[in-house]
Amino acid sequence: MWTPTEEEKYGVVICSFRGSVPQGLVLEIGETVQILEKCEGWYRGVSTKKPNVKGIFPANYIHLKKAIVSNRGQYETVVPLEDSIVTEVTATLQEWASLWKQLYVKHKVDLFYKLRHVMNELIDLRRQLLSGHLTQDQVREVKRHITVRLDWGNEHLGLDLVPRKDFEVVDSDQISVSDLYKMHLSSRQSVQQSTSQVDTMRPRHGETCRMPVPHHFFLSLKSFTYNTIGEDTDVFFSLYDMREGKQISERFLVRLNKNGGPRNPEKIERMCALFTDLSSKDMKRDLYIVAHVIRIGRMLLNDSKKGPAHLHYRRPYGCAVLSILDVLQSLTELKEEKDFVLKVYTCNNESEWSQIHENIIRKSSAKYSAPSASHGLIISLQLLRGDMEQIRRENPMIFNRGLAITRKLGFPDVIMPGDIRNDLYLTLEKGDFERGGKSVQKNIEVTMYVLYADGEILKDCISLGSGEPNRSSYHSFVLYHSNSPRWGEIIKLPIPIDRFRGSHLRFEFRHCSTKDKGEKKLFGFAFSPLMRDDGTTLSDDIHELYVYKCDENSTFNNHALYLGLPCCKEDYNGCPNIPSSLIFQRSTKESFFISTQLSSTKLTQNVDLLALLKWKAFPDRIMDILGRLRHVSGEEIVKFLQDILDTLFVILDDNTEKYGLLVFQSLVFIINLLRDIKYFHFRPVMDTYIQKHFAGALAYKELIRCLKWYMDCSAELIRQDHIQEAMRALEYLFKFIVQSRILYSRATCGMEEEQFRSSIQELFQSIRFVLSLDSRNSETLLFTQAALLNSFPTIFDELLQMFTVQEVAEFVRGTLGSMPSTVHIGQSMDVVKLQSIARTVDSRLFSFSESRRILLPVVLHHIHLHLRQQKELLICSGILGSIFSIVKTSSLEADVMEEVEMMVESLLDVLLQTLLTIMSKSHAQEAGEYVSCLLSLLRQMCDTHYQHLLDNFQSKDELKEFLLKIFCVFRNLMKMSVFPRDWMVMRLLTSNIIVTTVQYLSSALHKNFTETDFDFKVWNSYFSLAVLFINQPSLQLEIITSAKRKKILDKYGDMRVMMAYELFSMWQNLGEHKIHFIPGMIGPFLGVTLVPQPEVRNIMIPIFHDMMDWEQRKNGNFKQVEAELIDKLDSMVSEGKGDESYRELFGLLLLEKVEQETWRETGISFVTSVTRLMERLLDYRDCMKGEETENKKIGCTVNLMNFYKSEINKEEMYIRYIHKLCDMHLQAENYTEAAFTLLLYCELLQWEERPLREFLHYPAQTEWQRKEGLCRKIIHYFNKGKSWEFGIPLCRELACQYESLYDYQSLSWIRKMEASYYDNIMEQQRLEPEFFRVGFYGRKFPFFLRNKEYVCRGHDYERLEAFQQRMLSEFPQAVAMQHPNHPDDAILQCDAQYLQIYAVTPIPDYVDVLQMDRVPDRVKSFYRVNNVRKFRYDRPFHKGPKDKENEFKSLWIERTTLTLTHSLPGISRWFEVERRELVEVSPLENAIQVVENKNQELRALISQYQHKQVQGNINLLSMCLNGVIDAAVNGGIARYQEAFFDKDYITKHPGDAEKITQLKELMQEQVHVLGVGLAVHEKFVHPEMRPLHKKLIDQFQMMRASLYHEFPGLDKLSPACSGSSTPRGNVLASHSPMSPESIKMTHRHSPMNLMGTGRHSSSSLSSHASSEAGNVVMLGDSSMGEAPEDLYHHMQLAYPNPRYQGSVTNVSVLSSSQASPSSSSLSSTHSAPSQMITSAPSSARGSPSLPDKYRHAREMMLLLPTHRDRPSSAMYPAAILENGQLPNFQRALFQQVVGSCKPCSDPNLSVAEKGHYSLHFDAFHHPLGDTPPALPARTLRKSPLHPIPASPTSPQSGLDGSNSTLSGSASSGVSSLSESNFGHSSEAPPRTDTMDSMPSQAWNADEDLEPPYLPVHYSLSESAVLDSIKAQPCRSHSAPGCVIPQDPMDPPALPPKPYHSRLPALEHEEGVLLRDDADRPRGLHRKASLPPGSAKEEQARLAWEHGRGEQ
Repeated sequence: MWTPTEEEKYGVVICSFRGSVPQGLVLEIGETVQILEKCEGWYRGVSTKKPNVKGIFPANYIHLKKAIVSNRGQYETVVPLEDSIVTEVTATLQEWASLWKQLYVKHKVDLFYKLRHVMNELIDLRRQLLSGHLTQDQVREVKRHITVRLDWGNEHLGLDLVPRKDFEVVDSDQISVSDLYKMHLSSRQSVQQSTSQVDTMRPRHGETCRMPVPHHFFLSLKSFTYNTIGEDTDVFFSLYDMREGKQISERFLVRLNKNGGPRNPEKIERMCALFTDLSSKDMKRDLYIVAHVIRIGRMLLNDSKKGPAHLHYRRPYGCAVLSILDVLQSLTELKEEKDFVLKVYTCNNESEWSQIHENIIRKSSAKYSAPSASHGLIISLQLLRGDMEQIRRENPMIFNRGLAITRKLGFPDVIMPGDIRNDLYLTLEKGDFERGGKSVQKNIEVTMYVLYADGEILKDCISLGSGEPNRSSYHSFVLYHSNSPRWGEIIKLPIPIDRFRGSHLRFEFRHCSTKDKGEKKLFGFAFSPLMRDDGTTLSDDIHELYVYKCDENSTFNNHALYLGLPCCKEDYNGCPNIPSSLIFQRSTKESFFISTQLSSTKLTQNVDLLALLKWKAFPDRIMDILGRLRHVSGEEIVKFLQDILDTLFVILDDNTEKYGLLVFQSLVFIINLLRDIKYFHFRPVMDTYIQKHFAGALAYKELIRCLKWYMDCSAELIRQDHIQEAMRALEYLFKFIVQSRILYSRATCGMEEEQFRSSIQELFQSIRFVLSLDSRNSETLLFTQAALLNSFPTIFDELLQMFTVQEVAEFVRGTLGSMPSTVHIGQSMDVVKLQSIARTVDSRLFSFSESRRILLPVVLHHIHLHLRQQKELLICSGILGSIFSIVKTSSLEADVMEEVEMMVESLLDVLLQTLLTIMSKSHAQEAGEYVSCLLSLLRQMCDTHYQHLLDNFQSKDELKEFLLKIFCVFRNLMKMSVFPRDWMVMRLLTSNIIVTTVQYLSSALHKNFTETDFDFKVWNSYFSLAVLFINQPSLQLEIITSAKRKKILDKYGDMRVMMAYELFSMWQNLGEHKIHFIPGMIGPFLGVTLVPQPEVRNIMIPIFHDMMDWEQRKNGNFKQVEAELIDKLDSMVSEGKGDESYRELFGLLLLEKVEQETWRETGISFVTSVTRLMERLLDYRDCMKGEETENKKIGCTVNLMNFYKSEINKEEMYIRYIHKLCDMHLQAENYTEAAFTLLLYCELLQWEERPLREFLHYPAQTEWQRKEGLCRKIIHYFNKGKSWEFGIPLCRELACQYESLYDYQSLSWIRKMEASYYDNIMEQQRLEPEFFRVGFYGRKFPFFLRNKEYVCRGHDYERLEAFQQRMLSEFPQAVAMQHPNHPDDAILQCDAQYLQIYAVTPIPDYVDVLQMDRVPDRVKSFYRVNNVRKFRYDRPFHKGPKDKENEFKSLWIERTTLTLTHSLPGISRWFEVERRELVEVSPLENAIQVVENKNQELRALISQYQHKQVQGNINLLSMCLNGVIDAAVNGGIARYQEAFFDKDYITKHPGDAEKITQLKELMQEQVHVLGVGLAVHEKFVHPEMRPLHKKLIDQFQMMRASLYHEFPGLDKLSPACSGSSTPRGNVLASHSPMSPESIKMTHRHSPMNLMGTGRHSSSSLSSHASSEAGNVVMLGDSSMGEAPEDLYHHMQLAYPNPRYQGSVTNVSVLSSSQASPSSSSLSSTHSAPSQMITSAPSSARGSPSLPDKYRHAREMMLLLPTHRDRPSSAMYPAAILENGQLPNFQRALFQQVVGSCKPCSDPNLSVAEKGHYSLHFDAFHHPLGDTPPALPARTLRKSPLHPIPASPTSPQSGLDGSNSTLSGSASSGVSSLSESNFGHSSEAPPRTDTMDSMPSQAWNADEDLEPPYLPVHYSLSESAVLDSIKAQPCRSHSAPGCVIPQDPMDPPALPPKPYHSRLPALEHEEGVLLRDDADRPRGLHRKASLPPGSAKEEQARLAWEHGRGEQ
């Protein structure tokens, strides 16, 4: 049974639980759980991560922790009972964990590893805290480390800063806002310094300044690597100041044995010292660690003869130095020991030993020798900071190592009171001794003893260095053969204080002989007493001691014998009468020098100080002694502080009147001495003295009198130094006064209380008097006042001992009130005055509420004055911060209403004014301080305060001014971001205070400014504030973590909702005044509704309905609301606000409201259009901000732009988006589209002088200027996009304007520009783009694409495969559809993305341009693919039963025509399909089109050879003729005969009779055309190719024969085989159903353009099809069996449609679908669609029945790149000769492939078998084994051939246009040759498109040949031809008009085509017009009209009849 838990309330998961039981709660290791119930080893509870999900989990998976449970029961809360910092670490680590992983993902590797390290450290520190084994100091240190790391991590991860006090997170409710602000500041600083703050609170004013931190060097000798000495050594370490040239520390001595180890085995690993008490100043000195090495052994190291072995001398050996400045940086950073190696150098000359260290430092290398590499001292150093107690605490291990404390010589910067020291440092400087009759100099050793007065040698009073025990004697080192030794050795004499007086030093001098005995002979001595007769100690100086002679026999037993002698010169002067008969004689030529330095807290060297202490001995000198006290050094005074003070007060008691003032001055001097930082630590000594030792009960009277006298004198005296000193000493003077009075009172039971009180009153009057003096003209007085003010706050605590709080407060108030106001005193005094007030506020006095009530008014008065004048703002803010801090603390315990009331009255207004001024200057720190003060004040205010505040305003104007100020400050607070982003606690508290304040003030606003006194300004300010408040980033809870959100909501709630309710209710209170805020507040309110908080949206959206309603009432419409809403919506959504749910809610709420109104229709329409706008805007934003492609962005922008223009007519927004779109096009380098886009804006402008305002990047200018600038820019973009035809009309328009203004300079420029564009059109290469139809199906597409179809203009060189890949990469979720059929509803409505892509063919509008005879193809090329609005694609299908014998009978074409919304190119690369039309083309019509197409191709090709436009190589014509003739013989057009000339067919289709006739005529025409072609071929054929020509003639005969039965008399038609002529011969061209002009309109893929594109096929009737079925993207298996599409490919590839040009497909046959054996074909070669993307393997592509011998060629072709990718040199190898002949091996290959095969035209053979010519020629161009070239497609390469003029219909080179051959036709061999020969023209081709330029050439196929035909006339009528001939300016020979000269040698012309009528349906459907030359417009048109064709037909018929008459 489940029972509620009592103790087990909180736990941590120690093992993950998967919740595998019913109602199991899934738990991860480390999660915390709150336990509610338990049952048999199971708990029921919740995870703190998901507090709403309850479940059960095993009890043994949980580690229980103690917790505090509040509100037990259903809603109980549990808080773990652990250190708050542990809880914080846990929560923080959990928060960091997810962010840490993100760092890795975002490649912030450096931070990733740093953070990992910090997290591990935190885990470890947390573990230490939880262990509970730490001392309090250690806990504090661990917490410090934790907080530093937490703050560091939070800052680097961009998380919130946590304010702390003593490492604990503060509760913002418990402290004032000012304190919270300061904590944030100090937390920020601690993060930046990565050091902790001991106390995050700023030190209060008046707190003592920080003590200087002493530094200490820890030195440890690791080893001495000398092995060459072989003797014991002493190593002395000391600190040496190079600049001062002196040692600054004692010496540290290490005694080593001859092996280099310590002489004392206990010292192993313990040879370490601490050099203490180095100040910061010392650390900047040029310090060195100096090590002197003294060896102990023989006199000479390597000479065993010098001296006996048993005698050991101290001898100098070497020295080492280390610069501390060099290593200080690394030591500071390391914070642990670091090793250094010190090289030991030996001295070259012993006499310079005392200077060896200086020489080494100065690098005087001549004076010392360098050691070998292995020699040196290895030491470790560590720098420590802090006082000794702290060092001991922090580094206990160091002190456990037998550490030698090595002190500074002299006192440290700070002398500690308990530091008792009595050290005399003696330096053995030098000596000068006589040689004594010796031949060599002496080896002198000095021995020193310390002797007491009784002659006893003092034990252990000599120290050679720290680290070794003291000794009783000292032996100096010996310098070899030196009578003037320089030692420079420092010895410390730690003599007990009681033995100091009477003791003396004796120095004995001995010569150390190096002879056998090695005796040490005494030859002299010197001595020196330690104290003088006057009681002073030996002075710190160099002393020259007299040397007295003596010998070994001399006895020193009776020391009195020599003590009576003078020891030095001063001594001698003191006792001149010395008897000469004494035992010891002075050696006058010898001298001995020592220097001493005393460091003693007990002994003095000062005579004046001794005189004072012994004043009773000199009663007559008291005045002088007291006067000389100020000349005594501070060190001496603090050493004897208590004695001196006692003496002074005894003197005062002795004679008050006589010595009073002098004692007072002395006391002031001593007090001020203690203010020096060096002696600051002696203040406690003074305090202790006053409390415990001071006994001057009467002193107070004299002290008060002197003090008052000083103050009263200050007005008159000019020199006031002594007065100022007295003012500075005020604190301790008052301490003495108060203590003295207490003692007196205690002694007399409170007598003279009144007199004391009145004297204090009088003293305060004097203080007030001093402060009230005008000090502007007296600097000295100013300093006096400043000194007084500085000291004044320090006396409060003393006064409180004698007076009540109120009394002291009154004293203080009076004093502060006496200070002149700011106006009258200088700035420096201002500062002092405010500092005094600040310290008053920080004093204990101010913490009492009774005193605060008295003091606050005067304090606030002064602050008010300063704030009014904007002076000393930082100090004022500090004072205010302290006041608010105290008031806040007091408010937690007592009532502070009255104080807050005072502050509100005095400060609120001036605070607001100050803040406004500061914010206008953007002073961040000052602003922060004052904002925190204002917030503190507002937070303390309650209802009563607000009530009083509002009631106190005298008028509404005052109230209005106040409201405007406070609203403005609040607004600035949110706009300026006074607090940094990561100060979340501060920001939230600020928001809470603001919303509370606004709630109080809104009622006043409503009450006072709504009805008659409505004030727009105040209301507007209020609304702006509310809007800003709701939009604050810190309140957007959606973007923060759920844990943090819950915390905020628990504490403050959602403040946005609170403010939204407030805002809504205030809006409702406005009533009729709402109209004033329309449209002004629409944008701000819209911003509020876009906040992603459902409740805020629900509250605020209905306001828009209200606005619409009020404007409707006033104006009868709501146009303003509409305009503004749309305007603002655009900018806000693009900023990232709003979402889909907002759009739905907006529509829902407003429609609901609008439904009930009378104006509901317009309302609903408006709401709907805004909702639709939002839909587009959201799409636009998603596109822009995502990683979307340019296409999507452009499409989206166009969609939005059109919406603005067409649906809501917002011109400004429309223009903005025009420019955005233009910029996108420029970025994508779509220059033409950019120009069209800009043209939209240009068209909105007129050529007028109307002034236009500044807009976007346009300056203020006239409309004319702007339009001119736009036109120039558009022209420039058209030029960059190579769309010169579009730029020319603009050039003309500008020219017209310039001309009208007579601006000839600009006119000249624009005309030249226009001319250059014409040149560019004729000379520059331009590529023709492909067009693709794309369908976007499914609801997952953006709104502007969803279920729509578009036609897109491809990029240069882009083919279907590339385009499809691009689309799929733009929409990675999309699926490519496998069929061209229109999708059904299931696909349209599904939640997916489907793409349907296939290529389409443009249907040009400019048909008339394309039909013109003389228009160059470069011009036509442009009109074929530009300004195109219609596109089409074809799909083949079988209707009815399929005839397996001849499938053409049932093969129909479904032709789809797409009409776009706009022409391409335009403002986008793609436009939506507006209309689609479907037409079915019957098999017969299709056959007509196919045959007609082939005829046009043949005629064009033959015409080129006739006109000699193609020279040299005739391969192209050979292949073309072969393809048609061969296919026809073997059943090519015979299939059409079988299908359509059959009696059954004619019977079943009586309506097709006319079309059958037309097909027959076209077949007849083909025979004639072939005849002429063979004649031309005969003329140009190369001798080696004659067999091919003969074969063609033979096959042509067979072809005629096969058609003979259908068309009797056919044999008479062909000039190649018969001499007869047709009566219709001259009418061939006149009545062509597709005139040559219309032929020239053909697309680049049509046969009529093949010479331009270099593409030909060897198929029987055609190499190209008009089929678009192959254009569909096919991703499936391409083995489609007998699909009608296959058959249609075959047929259409043979016969393209002449009227629907451009559908020719581009992929090699080898990659087309595999044809079935039964699928018939009219072609021997297929050209499969380039747009067909097939996934079939290469083995499946091509014919399975291809003979083995040709397979190698096929396989090679599969490896070759498509022709588009092959450069010309690869297609036409250099081995080809200039005359076009092939090299032998290639000819042989040609014969092998072509000659050995029977030409095959069986329709049942597969595609690849029929493609043998193409296979051969591909192989021919690429010799076997040659790898495909890797050059880029379409590179211009120099052909090895001479330049050959291109086709008359296509003057462009192979590079121009989208060359279909280059994309790889199956007839690639021929095509390649044609491209090589005709494609690459390196110069502009000559005009060869007129008959005049055709030279006469003889050609005779037969002796009996009839007179030849006229040359082919590609014109509509004979008369047109003749007209054109007449019009030619240049002729080859003259002839009479209307007569065509006939040369019998000319080749025969093509036979005229028979007349036949066109299909009217088709004619109208396709929009192809046959127009006369005369009525053809020459200008640039966008559209072609469609007049009926009957007039043209009549004209053609007349021409035909005219032709028959001539014949």
